Order: sequence, then structure tokens, then C-alpha cells
Amino acid sequence: MAKENRCSFCGRGQNEVNILITGIDAFICGDCTHKASDIVAETERLAPPQKKYKIFKKDIPAPKEIKKFLDQYVIGQDDAKRYLSVLVYNHYKRLSQSTADEVEIEKSNIIMVGATGTGKTLLAKTIARLLKVPFAIVDATVLTEAGYVGEDIESILTRLLQVADYDVNRAECGIVFIDEIDKIARKSDNPSITRDVSGEGVQQGLLKLLEGSVVNVPPQGGRKHPEQKLVAVDTKNILFICGGAFDGIEKRISQRMNMQVVGYTAIQKTAHIDRTNLLQYIQPQDLKSFGLIPEIIGRLPILTYLNPLDRETLRKILSEPKNSIIKQYKKSFEMDGIALTIDDDVLDYIVDKAIEYRLGARGLRSIAEDIMIDAMYEYPSSKDKSLHIDMDYARTKLEKSRSSFLAAG
Repeated sequence: MAKENRCSFCGRGQNEVNILITGIDAFICGDCTHKASDIVAETERLAPPQKKYKIFKKDIPAPKEIKKFLDQYVIGQDDAKRYLSVLVYNHYKRLSQSTADEVEIEKSNIIMVGATGTGKTLLAKTIARLLKVPFAIVDATVLTEAGYVGEDIESILTRLLQVADYDVNRAECGIVFIDEIDKIARKSDNPSITRDVSGEGVQQGLLKLLEGSVVNVPPQGGRKHPEQKLVAVDTKNILFICGGAFDGIEKRISQRMNMQVVGYTAIQKTAHIDRTNLLQYIQPQDLKSFGLIPEIIGRLPILTYLNPLDRETLRKILSEPKNSIIKQYKKSFEMDGIALTIDDDVLDYIVDKAIEYRLGARGLRSIAEDIMIDAMYEYPSSKDKSLHIDMDYARTKLEKSRSSFLAAG
């Protein structure tokens, strides 16, 4: 006689219940299924609500305090630092605002334009040290439309969730810095038979994030874990800071300003234009002509620029900030018990070469590495406890590095 299947929970046989659901090694009847559903619902109802993340007014640093902190690590760029300081301060105030207030403060996303090596990413990383809210830095160059090779738009919020330890309430009050925003500019104004999946397509996808909407986010990233449960994140209170080099936009600014030159008095006005730093005259229409769509420009209402780095600024960057390149080298050698000293004319030499190579502040690191690489290789194994870098040593090492590079090329 065949053994009768029975419910693994209540023990009733198959003939005693309306329905018996079969599992791998067990069974459950319809009545037990309903009871289990009621137990789960009651447990969720009685569970304590998730604590809402809250910022208090007394904990908010004033804009001047934020800028003072930035001044310790970033040389120059006072205009950009002022904009960022006010922006972050207002973001904190929005988080501390009572929900009962009739007037709701809206967020103002910002876009920073500046040549490579002028400090856009450094500003973002530095301000992240000060903040009490989650701060994520993402790269726009890897983003594509959904369904194409690359990262989905939602991966921006995945990174923010990870920084917030998957606390959705904290993530919804965070700040996101989108770097290389210029790399998703529209490739051409002419229609094409192929989709612009990493340009205009990405810009269209970013609209809902920047404006504020509920987005279903894969917490582990969408491509590698398609089976994971999605997390709903409201972007209404997430502040977005965008940065990009916009290489060549000065030409568009110049064309726009020249179009306005009509008559003798207009020519006199253009005489006061600083042609060495056209970025200070940037307008939203210049971003549109570069390839950003009007909708995304409207969602980034604050536009600021970073000044090109002159010789004096580069010299200060090399040695003055808390985490300056020279202080980093001295600390590194100090950890090996070696005292490092560098002549001032060597620092001037590094700055001159950085200007020659036109790499901005990043060029300082590259040139310093070429000069220091042999010493960093040899001294940790030697008995010498001091290292002095003079002009002859620096010039010899840099010329050797560059000549070997040319020979290899």
C-alpha cells in the first residue's frame, strides 16, 4: 500500500485537506500556508520602524568653515570652493528642515568645469572628509544605456548604497560626485543610424536621477547579479555634483563672445576680456553647444569654473597643503628612517616642467616620481639615513627617465 503524503506542519493527510503543496522533501497544506502568511504579516507590523536618518541644525558647519577646511588641502580655486561650501551647507539645511514647514527648500545640483589637473576631483574627495552624510564618487565614462555593454545608470546609486552600508535612509540623504560628465556629451548634432548609447542615451537616463524620483537599484550591481532583489531609492534629497574638463569648450565660448561684437563700442568692451582664462565667461549655452542636452543643463542650475593653474599656484600645491606631494615623500622616507631634504630650486624646476608638459597638478606628481624613483628603490635597502636632492641630481634623473622613455617609444 502506497504511503499517504501528509502536511509537514499539521500532519494531516492528503485526503483531509483541500490542497497539499509538494516541496523537495516536505509538504504544506493550504491552511498552513494561510496561517504562515498571517504570522509573517503580523511580525512585520510589530517590527520597530527603521529609524529615519536626521541631521540637526547645530551640527551643520557654516559655509566659511567648510571653505576653511578646503583651504587646508586645495590651493586656489576660491570661486569653486565658495560655490561648493554654500551648496553643501544648503544641502545640510534641507536635511534638517522640519517636514511641517510650508516652504520646502529645493536642492540645487552643480556642475564644475575646469581643465585636467585643476582640482575638480580633489575638491570632491576633500569635502567628503568633512561630511557626515554618505559621499560617493562615480565615473561617467563607464555608463551606457540599459542593455548595452557597460554600467547601467542605476550603478551610480549602487555605489552610494555601498558607502552608506546599505542603509537606504542614509543613502537618500547623500551626495554623489559624477566625474568626467563631459565624456557623455552628444557625439554629433546630425542624426545617425546608430544609437548614441554612451552619450545622449546616458544623459536621458540621468534626468530622473538628477530631478528626483524613486529608482529601483540593484544593491550588488545589475550585470553580475541579475537575480538579486532591487532596492527602491528616492533621489529627491540626493545632491549631485558634476565635474568635467570639457576640453575645447573655450573655442565655443570665444565664438559666442565674438558674435556679440558689433560696432566700435562693442569692440572696446571686448578689450577687457581675459583671453587667457575664457572659462570664467562660461554660460549654459556653451554646455549645450558642447553636447549636453538642455534638459540635463536645466537640472544642473549652478555652473562654476576652475581657474587654470599658474606657476605660483603650482609651486604652492607642491609643498603647502597638508597632503602636499613633497610632504608625502618626506613621510614615506621617514617611515624607513631616512631624512629627506629638497632644495628650493628643485621645486621650481619641477613646476617649470609641469607647465611645459601642460598636465596641471597631476604633472607635478609625474615629474616628482621620475626624479625620486631611483632613490625610493635603493635607499630602503641601504644604510644611509639622509637623502638630499639638489638641482644636478633632479635634472640628471629626469633627463635619464625621459630619454629612456623616448628610446622605448
